[in-house]
Amino acid sequence: MSNAAAPAIRHYLQFADFSADDYAHLFARAALIKKKFKTYEKHQPLTDRTLAMIFEKASTRTRVSFEAGMYQMGGSVVHLTTGDSQLGRAEPIEDSAKVISRMVDLVMIRTFEQAKIEAFAAHSRVPVINGLTNEFHPCQILADIFTFIEHRGSIKGKTVAWVGDGNNMANTWLQAAEILGFTVHVSTPTGYEVDQAVAGVRSSSSYKVFKDPMEACRGADLVTTDVWTSMGYEAENEARRQAFADWCVDQDMMRIAQPDALFMHCLPAHRGEEVQADVIDGPQSVVWDEAENRMHVQKALMEYLLLGKL
Repeated sequence: MSNAAAPAIRHYLQFADFSADDYAHLFARAALIKKKFKTYEKHQPLTDRTLAMIFEKASTRTRVSFEAGMYQMGGSVVHLTTGDSQLGRAEPIEDSAKVISRMVDLVMIRTFEQAKIEAFAAHSRVPVINGLTNEFHPCQILADIFTFIEHRGSIKGKTVAWVGDGNNMANTWLQAAEILGFTVHVSTPTGYEVDQAVAGVRSSSSYKVFKDPMEACRGADLVTTDVWTSMGYEAENEARRQAFADWCVDQDMMRIAQPDALFMHCLPAHRGEEVQADVIDGPQSVVWDEAENRMHVQKALMEYLLLGKL
């Protein structure tokens, strides 16, 4: 009997879990996988593998992109919500992790606290993917950067303007900037700033903070935003609407950015709140490519976590 140690399980719980080399591989694989998808060429390296998807937060894009992606790669999917699993009841998360991970090959979780997904991963026999937590949304930024590369080439040395809430998306953009060598201009209303400790960034050299959202957009290669009220914060709706009034991405902000600047939004969007309709539906917007690319990058991610570098 061999004494060789089993390869360490890799999880994807935040953007900082991977290196620049890992991302270079993922983006190359995602491009290949997408090309095959567009030409109806089979790509089924995950035949007979099973993905468990656990949702404590509602989802459209995350569910469709992971589920369709896993089926396209030859695998199957088990879909769990807190209503129909023990996660939402009395069973400790550690026990759920031990049981579920003995029956499937991969787990994707969309939940509230990052601590929850970390506890699950610590007791899982299989890779765990963060499908969104209050603190991070790594699969979305993976898709966003892949979309930027498709349209404009390398993001290294570029400037991304983040306009709006210092939320899980903003935190993840800061991690990405540190790893991939670009700069984020962050502009949030007072009281909604990014917390560098929560974001988990070591230095502030890859981002700059602006009081004025217009100034944050000046010279940016990409302008991006999110809803003013993220899931779980609905009680703050009215207060946020007032605080964020000046943080609506409009044509003036796009004009002050680079002439070929792109606009992104992780969706769902509220036209007339965080972005004007003529921006999100305008020629600089790549939100539909960005949404579709969730599926392609996640297919590359699942392949990588299960099979390593192909």
